[in-house]
Amino acid sequence: MTGHLVVVSGLPGVGKTSIAEIVAARTRSVRVSIDAVEESILACGLPSGWQVGVAAYEAARAMAEQNLRLGHDVVVDAVNDSEPARQTWLTAASQTGAHLEFVYLVISDVQEHERRLSGRDRGLAYVGEPSWSDVQRRRIDYAAWSDEVSEFDTAARAADEVADVLIARLRTK
Repeated sequence: MTGHLVVVSGLPGVGKTSIAEIVAARTRSVRVSIDAVEESILACGLPSGWQVGVAAYEAARAMAEQNLRLGHDVVVDAVNDSEPARQTWLTAASQTGAHLEFVYLVISDVQEHERRLSGRDRGLAYVGEPSWSDVQRRRIDYAAWSDEVSEFDTAARAADEVADVLIARLRTK
């Protein structure tokens, strides 16, 4: 049986980390966070920019591939807002024979989305927290999905509920 590579995607503040953590814990999967990898790279003194973002995705891909080859399922927590970013996970699945599941989280309630971002502190000194205007700009540039993707509105469903649906799906594939 091939492993599962679940990529939980969406704008900052939609619940990616919460859902990825729940799914990974309940399925005993390895969780890989792009923000944690990027935080580590920036902590080494490299300047922030798109190159660090690409490096974070590539480092996370390498970790995902290693763990998939060891027989572990992997849950990735990433904004995943462009075709090149998504290609990272298509490559990982292709290289390992893993079943790839793209998950796209949205939040239809704009005020709730903004509320979730205000005062948020994930303890990332170098990556920092995006402002509401940062997220609005990112929303404009977020590439449409060309791959099959499961979409969930986290304004309508709690993180536990979304995680339960994802876990049930993984058990059938």
